[in-house]
Amino acid sequence: MITDSLSKLFSLEVIEEIFPNDRADQFFDVLYGDSSEGAYNIRLVFKEQKDNTLVFEFHLTQCPGKCLRCSLTYGLPKVFSRHPLINVKGLVQKVDEQLNGQGKCIDWKLGKTIEISNALHIIPLIITLGAAA
Repeated sequence: MITDSLSKLFSLEVIEEIFPNDRADQFFDVLYGDSSEGAYNIRLVFKEQKDNTLVFEFHLTQCPGKCLRCSLTYGLPKVFSRHPLINVKGLVQKVDEQLNGQGKCIDWKLGKTIEISNALHIIPLIITLGAAA
């Protein structure tokens, strides 16, 4: 379905445009009134294409002196799915635009939080693709 190299389509520069690295600071500023209160950074990573899906991951990395495990990250998929600053729906629209007609994002879902380590938790973002219009 997708013919361009996915590494080019979703390079670090493109990912930064889709989901800027300062989004965590903005998120915690809204949530707590001070971005320094945040326990983790949020970064979007492109993982792979599987059949008719694109798999991205939100990487939650612990901030120095903070406790990622204490941050209730297991409830974040529900929060992320509807939080206007994280704006997963808008993020998926940007991914769709990046596909440039080579496929169409028709649905998305956030998976459950995966604890990789005490310093890294991951929330999968699975985007279902359909044929381009």
